[in-house]
Order: sequence, then structure tokens, then C-alpha cells
Amino acid sequence: MTRKAARGGAGGKPTSARSRGGARIGRGTRLLAWSAAIAVAIFAAVEIIGIPGVPVRGREVRVFIRRGAPFREAAESLAAQGVIRSARAFGRYASLRSADRSLRWGTYVLLDGMAWEQILGAMRAGRGVVHTVTIPEGWTIAQISAELVESLDLTPDSISAAVRDTALLHRLNVPTPTVEGYLFPATYTFPDRISARDAVRLMVERFETAWKPAWDSILSMRKMTRHDVVTLASIVEREVRKGEERPVVAAVYTNRLRIRMPLQADPTIDYALGRQTGRVLYKDLRVDSPYNTYRNPGLPPGPIGAPGAASLEAALFPAKVPYLYFVAAPDGHHEFRRTYAEHLAAIRMVRKAAAPDSTVARSPR
Repeated sequence: MTRKAARGGAGGKPTSARSRGGARIGRGTRLLAWSAAIAVAIFAAVEIIGIPGVPVRGREVRVFIRRGAPFREAAESLAAQGVIRSARAFGRYASLRSADRSLRWGTYVLLDGMAWEQILGAMRAGRGVVHTVTIPEGWTIAQISAELVESLDLTPDSISAAVRDTALLHRLNVPTPTVEGYLFPATYTFPDRISARDAVRLMVERFETAWKPAWDSILSMRKMTRHDVVTLASIVEREVRKGEERPVVAAVYTNRLRIRMPLQADPTIDYALGRQTGRVLYKDLRVDSPYNTYRNPGLPPGPIGAPGAASLEAALFPAKVPYLYFVAAPDGHHEFRRTYAEHLAAIRMVRKAAAPDSTVARSPR
């Protein structure tokens, strides 16, 4: 073998430093590519299934999924709130898992670090769903029940039983057959699948929280029970359109109670008739009901709706005014008067401004 051949590599071909370096570079490139692929796979796995045993800690986010919404819309809502990064990729994954055809509607409380599998599990089972329900001031049990049926998927019979719960009635010490007036008007966040009994109980507890302990000492001074105050407050709530008039309207009724004059409150006629039109006709005043304050002296048997805190306070602390009459003006404010003659003049003034139907009862009276 010659020296020249001895220098050759396998097959007698020379091996250069450049070719050996190229092999090392090739192996390094492939290693980096494999490392990147593994990293992407790990990232995707974490994105999809999370890290086992590690609790999710992230920003709490509320996402509303409307009833009957397609999965695409739900995915877009999740992306818009930052819970997922890609609505399209999430939708494809859900489709592969056959999880895009079953989701519960409602407002979900989720965390923005949740894995896709956790989100899908929550949406299939309804975990984390809450229902926000707003009960306006003055609403009756009938109105509240209709809202709970719609918002919480409860049955009318279950709510009817809940508002007649004898334990609650005893706890509130009320003589009426239902907790009318004690389902406090507020915005509630109810968990999914809450029972009617628990929903009603939470609303009664909100009333008990709103009733200030210091008010109890006022009751004996006013010679009223709490039930009396809630009943008067419910009438005030239904009468006023301008909040600042609450103490004055309460004073009119308080003055009438003091001299044993009929309250003649139109909202009690609406309640007796089972409607909420706000327009009382003379023929309506003949309704035979203990809630007809045109025919029955004193307060009605119980509240005619759910008063808010401002009306409760107005019933406890009415304005110090001598008025016995008021009439509503077209813009919603009331004209208050001391005597019936002054009241008739106020009615003529209001009618001249509004030209209402002459069959409308004068309010109040």
C-alpha cells in the first residue's frame, strides 16, 4: 500500500475535516428539531389536558353561553375572554372528542389557565355554571316565580311550595300564607341546578341582612310590627316613581293610619285583582278582597310586593309633613295636599296637563 493510499478513508477516498464537521452539524440540527417537536408536543399536551396533580391558578373569568348556542359561538366566547387562545383549534379538538354537541348553557365561572379537557368537562357537566338573576324592587311573588322558572329551570310547583315553607314563615313571624314581601329585591348569583327551596331561602336571608338590627328598636316607638313596616313599605314601593318622594308618600299613609282614614292605595287594588297595570278604574274599587284598601281600613294583611331598603327606611322614618292626599302628575312626580278641597284642585290641575280618561280613579283619594 502506498503512502498516498494509506491516507485515504474507507474505499480509498480521503476524509476531510469539513465532511466530519458536516456530520456533526447534521446530527445537531436533527437533535434541535426533535427537541423542538417534543417541546411543542409537551406544550400541546399541557394546553389540552393540563399538568396532572397541579391545581389551576388563574384569573377568574365569566363566560356566558346562551341557550341553544352552537359550539362555534361558545368557543369564540371562550377565546374572547382569554380562556383559550384559538377558538378554531379548540373547536377541532372538541369535534375529535365528539364533545361539540353537548354543552350546558349558562354563565360559566372559569379560570384562564384551564386546560381544554377541563373546559370541555365543565361544559358537558355544567360545572362552574352560575345564573345571574335580578329581582327589581316592588316585584310580587308571581313575578319573581316566573323569573326563577325561566332563569333557573325550576318548576312553578316547586317554587309555590318553597314560598309556603312553614319553617320560613315561622322564622319570619309572618301571618300570611307565603313569604310575599320578604324575597329581597337584588341581583343574585345562583349555582346551577339550585333547588327552589334553596333559592327562596337565600332571598329571605338577603332580606334579613338588609333589615338593620337598629330598626327593631324603632318598631315599639311606631307601634308597628316588622310585618306592618314591610307591608307599608311595599305599598310605598309600588306608588313612587321618583325615589326622593318615598318618605313623603310614606308620611301620607302614616297620617291616614293615625286618624283611621282608609289608605285608598291603588297598588293594593292591582294586587287584589292579580294584575300590575297601574291603571285603576272606578269599577275596580268594588273588588272583594282584604287587600282592597278602599273598602277595608288599615293596612292590608301583608305586603303586595318586595320593597327595597329605601322603602323600608321610608316606612320606618316617614317625612314630617301634614299631607293626607297626593295625585300623580304625567312626569311621575306627585302633588301632595293637606285637605280634600286642595286635593280636588290638584287633580284638576293634573288632568288639565294630561287630559287623562275621566274614569281613572283619583290617586289616592
